[in-house]
Amino acid sequence: RNLEYDTDTLRIQYQSMATPREVIDVDLTTDDRTVVKEQPVLGGFDPSDYVTRREWAEAADGAKVPISIVHRADLDLTVPKPMLLYGYGSYEATIDPSFSIPRLSLLDRGVVFAIAHVRGGGSLGKRWYEAGKMEHKATTFTDFVASAEHLIDSGMTASDRLVARGASAGGLLMGAVANLAADGFSGIVAEVPFVDVVNTMLDESLPLTVIEWEEWGNPAVAEQYGWIRAYSPYENVEAKSYPAMLVTAGLNDPRVGFWEPAKWVARMRAVASNRGPLLLRTEMGSGHAGPSGRYDAWHDEAFTLSFILDTLALAD
Repeated sequence: RNLEYDTDTLRIQYQSMATPREVIDVDLTTDDRTVVKEQPVLGGFDPSDYVTRREWAEAADGAKVPISIVHRADLDLTVPKPMLLYGYGSYEATIDPSFSIPRLSLLDRGVVFAIAHVRGGGSLGKRWYEAGKMEHKATTFTDFVASAEHLIDSGMTASDRLVARGASAGGLLMGAVANLAADGFSGIVAEVPFVDVVNTMLDESLPLTVIEWEEWGNPAVAEQYGWIRAYSPYENVEAKSYPAMLVTAGLNDPRVGFWEPAKWVARMRAVASNRGPLLLRTEMGSGHAGPSGRYDAWHDEAFTLSFILDTLALAD
């Protein structure tokens, strides 16, 4: 926050997907930089063991969708590798290419991690957000599919080695992508997914419905109902083969009712088939962000990473 104005030093914070968070003092006179604090990472971590870069996928309308990528520096990318592709794409939220300690469990097993900065998020400014909301919401989903196709076409991964992950509005993304491109992924993780969009946006008794009309539209309006009905995951489940899926819910979730993922999974089990397990895990004491407390949160993440590794045939 740099509350002291009478100084020649600027304090900044820096991290990347390969670099733990650092607090750095920058001498504005000499440009010298001093690291005053660094996020500790146990287990012999060396940032030079990892590399990160940016790729660009081309969407159907010609837009260039940025993809942030990190993997081990010694990984042979001349053959397709297992990959986890993350996405969100709503509320103008930017998913920063930040550092993650749990992610090292994937990277050190040879998994490539990528973030698709799809429209509906804020990665490329206000227009990027507005191009993925309301009547343009489907762009969020097609951008994610285009990103996956780019990574496959580049030879970095393959559809049978690719898992997608998203949470909340990113879980909506996962549900839409499952309907749109089921054959493009070997697995999907949809955490507290907003998948019953039509019914939730029609229920004004829910705490977020009315204020959310500005993001999704109001299905009580015929035209806006058409936008939402066209992509709402629950209504668009088909009698086809879906990837292995892990779906989570929280009994005390005030943002996405636990019944949304529950009825979505029930519908898939009734009319579709899966190439792997279709799991619903409901946390009976947690809300939208999952279990509270350091150890419960890490145990929850370990469960999810275990599913991903199992789906990628990398489980011990």
